[in-house]
Amino acid sequence: MNTAVATPSQTRSLKGVRLWAWTTLALFVVVVLQGAVVRATSSGAGCGNHWPLCNGEVVPHFQRLATVIEFMHRSLTGISSTMFFVLAGWTFYATPKKHPARKAAMWSLGFLILEALLGAILVKGHYVENNTSNMRVFVQSIHFTNTMILLAWTTAVAVLLGNVKAAAFNKPLRQASLLTIVAVLITGAAGSVAALADTIFPSHSLHAAIAADFAADSPLLIRMRWIHPAASLLIIAATLLLAKRLKQNNAGHAANLLFANLALQMVIGVADVLMLAPTWIQVLHLLGADLFWISLIGISVPLFLAKPSTT
Repeated sequence: MNTAVATPSQTRSLKGVRLWAWTTLALFVVVVLQGAVVRATSSGAGCGNHWPLCNGEVVPHFQRLATVIEFMHRSLTGISSTMFFVLAGWTFYATPKKHPARKAAMWSLGFLILEALLGAILVKGHYVENNTSNMRVFVQSIHFTNTMILLAWTTAVAVLLGNVKAAAFNKPLRQASLLTIVAVLITGAAGSVAALADTIFPSHSLHAAIAADFAADSPLLIRMRWIHPAASLLIIAATLLLAKRLKQNNAGHAANLLFANLALQMVIGVADVLMLAPTWIQVLHLLGADLFWISLIGISVPLFLAKPSTT
């Protein structure tokens, strides 16, 4: 990690950009939750197949609720995107050369651009509303994974703009962290498919939902729904291992934070299934996932700053 000393003006600016980074992250979480509302209410075609304009207009006529929901999502996305670009520029101004936050900011911009392109593909390809094609499943899974990676890099920027220092190099701890990160990405992508299945093929009872999961004549989306709860077992196992490693390295507070977030997610996840996935609990479940992910990345950043000893 670079040890160059910042000037007084940079130090003052660093406080501001750190707050801006966390604000940008918070607003982007809201955008992600808005996206879940768009999907859960089948409002993805609320602006037609126009992108980035809505029905070909800057401010459309709001004749449908779907148009209101989609337009609000796009509007807040535009504000959030602007904040990302300001964050990158401010980060370069406030930090010395080779500061790790600069690289993280550039990665976040790269994934932001990819996020916009994937959103455009969903709209222009008509992979919205009741489209059940394999391509929609693929694009949506990629889109959700990209969203998670963008959240990760933005979290990294915010953390690196603080007084974080590289942890002592610990290969087992870093491996446990990486395993948990991969498990979350896999489970999240599977969760986006399960949520899509719940939206397009709602069940009238828990018994009917479980029966549909294993019925040979059920749509592929329904038969893929079991992957998400099964994959969540990976997160539980990986988190337990990571928490154990953290406690072995006197990081009990970090381990407890992960446990608390994981327990909350498990409770919400079970409620989501039992209540047949109403929109509000899907959004709450996604919020819990985002908080767990941000906590995990925040804990992991110092681990990946560490360099193995050359002596």
